[in-house]
Amino acid sequence: MDMRPSVSMDQAAAVLVRLDPQGPELCPPAAPFLRADDTGVLRGDGIFERFLVTAGQPRHLEDHLARMARSAESMELAAPGADAWKQAIAVAIAAWPGADEWSMRLVCTRGPEDGGPPVAYVLGQELSPSVLRQRQGGIAVVTVARGMPGGLGAEAPWLLLGAKTLSYAVNMAAKRWAESRGADDAIFVGSDGMVWEGANSGVVVSHGGRLVSPPASVGILDSISVARLFSAAEAAGWDVAREELKVHELFEADGVWLSSSIRFTRVHTLDGKGLPPAPAHEELVALSAAS
Repeated sequence: MDMRPSVSMDQAAAVLVRLDPQGPELCPPAAPFLRADDTGVLRGDGIFERFLVTAGQPRHLEDHLARMARSAESMELAAPGADAWKQAIAVAIAAWPGADEWSMRLVCTRGPEDGGPPVAYVLGQELSPSVLRQRQGGIAVVTVARGMPGGLGAEAPWLLLGAKTLSYAVNMAAKRWAESRGADDAIFVGSDGMVWEGANSGVVVSHGGRLVSPPASVGILDSISVARLFSAAEAAGWDVAREELKVHELFEADGVWLSSSIRFTRVHTLDGKGLPPAPAHEELVALSAAS
C-alpha cells in the first residue's frame, strides 16, 4: 500500500513522523501535533537539525546526528538516539510525496511544561522558492552587531553558542532587519569586530587559492557544510583554514559565500556595496555539491 500523503496542485508537499517508544508514527502534516504548553513552543527549549534529502538519500546524515547528540548533551536533553532517528527518517523518506530534492528537519523539544518525555519528530518540506533563487542568483547581505565578543563559549556554556537550538528569534530578527533594508541575509559581527556567521549559515571567503572561514571557537555553530566543503576543496588543491576574520577582509576577498546544509550562495552585495564577481564561484559550487 502507498503510504504517501496525497498532495494537490496548490498544496506544498510535506511529511511528518513522530518518534514514539513503540516506533515511528506517520502523522498528517497539517494536523495538530504539539501541546500548547510544550517548552519548545513556550521557551525555544529544544534542538534541531536540517539537511537535504536528494533522490531518497539524506545528505551528511551521520554528521547531523552527531551534532544533534552534542547539542542534546550541552542542553542536558534526553533526545532519542541515532537508531531511533534513522528509523523515523526511513519512514519519512518512504512517505515523501514531492520532488527529488527536499529538506528534512529533526526536532526534539523538552516536552510539556509540567513534565513528561521529550517530543521528537521528523519534518520533511519542499525547498522554498527563495532558497532556489538565491542558490542561482546570489544574495545581498548586511553586517549586524552580535553584541558580544568572540570566544565566550568555553567560559559561558549556558549561552549554548555551539548548540543548534530552537531559540532562533534573534537569528530571524536579524534576517527581517536585513530584508527591511533591501538585503536578503545578515552576517553577525562580534563586539570585537570579528566576523561570526550568517543568520543560519557559515561564512566562507577566498583569497587566491585559499579558503577561510571563522572557527567554531569564536562562538558559532560548527558548520557541517563548511567542513565538508573544505575537505573537498583541500582534496582539489585548495589551502583551507579556520581563522578569525575582520569585516574589511570580506571586502578585500576574491569572493564571499554563505554556506548551509540547504544553500550555498555567493554574496554579491555587502552593506550596500557591490562585490566583484568571484572567479572561483563555479568551482566552489561544484565542490559544495559534491562534498
